[in-house]
Amino acid sequence: MHHKLSVLVQVDLDGRHVRLVVTGCVTEINHRALCPLIRRARTLVPGIAVVVDITSAHHVEPAAVDLLRWAAEHEDAVRDTPSVQFVLPAELPGHGTVTRLATWAPRRPVPHRTAPRPRLAG
Repeated sequence: MHHKLSVLVQVDLDGRHVRLVVTGCVTEINHRALCPLIRRARTLVPGIAVVVDITSAHHVEPAAVDLLRWAAEHEDAVRDTPSVQFVLPAELPGHGTVTRLATWAPRRPVPHRTAPRPRLAG
């Protein structure tokens, strides 16, 4: 199963706020792609407020959120910057295709029907 994520970076004109809007799937594996983006956002301007908005994601693994928070708190390169705020939905969305795949069953092949051949008189 392909878990893709997309990130839109919104920077306010005053340069004091950055919002990373995450869509797609956030998993334990692909959360690592967000870490350099968060680090880069935190180092744009001293004292910048960074918000990671995951409310638009289709699928979010709780472990991925924990790993993101841990990485944001323990990043040596951004020790003296404000903490990152994570905006999450009230309930983390699961992956809807998992249920469908579990109930999927292969169909029997449908025989190909052709028109009968005309008989040659003879």
